[in-house]
Amino acid sequence: MRNLLATGFLAATLALAAQAAPAPLTQADAALQAGEADRALALLDALPASAQSHNLKCRLMYALEHWDAAVSECEKAVDMDGENSGYHLWLGRALGEKADRASFLSAYSLAKRVRAEFETAVRLDPRNADALADLGEFYTEAPGIVGGGTDKAEGIAGQLDKINAARADELRGHIAESKKDYGTAEREFRQAIAGSGHPAPQWMTLASFYRRRQRWTEMEAAVQSGLKAAQRDRHAGVALVNGASVLSRANRNLALAAKMLEDYLAGSSKTEEAPAFVVRTRLARLDAQLGDMAGARREKAAALELAQEYKPAQDLKF
Repeated sequence: MRNLLATGFLAATLALAAQAAPAPLTQADAALQAGEADRALALLDALPASAQSHNLKCRLMYALEHWDAAVSECEKAVDMDGENSGYHLWLGRALGEKADRASFLSAYSLAKRVRAEFETAVRLDPRNADALADLGEFYTEAPGIVGGGTDKAEGIAGQLDKINAARADELRGHIAESKKDYGTAEREFRQAIAGSGHPAPQWMTLASFYRRRQRWTEMEAAVQSGLKAAQRDRHAGVALVNGASVLSRANRNLALAAKMLEDYLAGSSKTEEAPAFVVRTRLARLDAQLGDMAGARREKAAALELAQEYKPAQDLKF
């Protein structure tokens, strides 16, 4: 459902949780951020049940694309601590991914649950920018029958203005794009760049918009601008992965896309938003497209060494 980007709120929340958590839980979280899925799972399986451990395991299953397991673990976290905004947010995300792959009737009931979880996350913490952004995206994309509506999304953008203006502008861009008002969408995405202190992710959002509009020259220019911004911002590594995804989906400048993934993997800002085993799997596909079969096989093996149960890596036919 979404192209998730890092925010200060989430980073601060996780940092505070890690400080208060037992050492093994802190280690499991660090392993997840590093993309070491198997190590994170082993650490979590050795821990007693807690809301924190279930939430972390939910996020691990989410990264592995095991949607049913992710939902189950997030439900356990919410059952144990129903007042935690972040736990409801992650349950909504897991339900959303499950809904995207469900039959029509199942997707209908799941979508209503997604909305309820995101709304609960916002109610519990009205300053949770991630929850606001996800709820705004849901309202923008979902049909009215399950509670969507661009009028609701615009209300969320107003709330986001007070917390993270750049994300509010991004949301308004998506709202305008959903209405086929492409001029306004482009202006909002550019305003998000202008108003951000860390604009690399916003440049990649603009590049993605240009890809959808098949404006290839502007798309590549936006990726290049995002790359330059990321090189100046040691916390913007995930933007490299997003930019590489834009190029790969457009089937343009695949050599640059591969280099961006390599730079992300070599950097120090890896995160669960772009797990190393996922990035290595994508790099393996790019290497194969570029004719580097030895590199493709090497990246596949590296991905499976980190996450032996990651099916997209298992399914690579080389």
